[in-house]
Amino acid sequence: MTNKKLAAAMAAVNMYVKTEEEAAVVAMQNQAADAAANALVSAPVGQMNVWGLSGRQAIMNANAMIRQRMLK
Repeated sequence: MTNKKLAAAMAAVNMYVKTEEEAAVVAMQNQAADAAANALVSAPVGQMNVWGLSGRQAIMNANAMIRQRMLK
């Protein structure tokens, strides 16, 4: 009779530990999914610097004209 009680107690403890491990895995997956969703939502979006872009474009155009020997 004691062997049956011991086996039942060990099975109960084993089931409890297994359930806790599964709950921990699910919690980590949910946490990772939430972190990924927050990273996508809260990513900062920078504004384009139009003045800077036009200035660089003008410099590149001038260099291209010099290379093509349009300006001497």
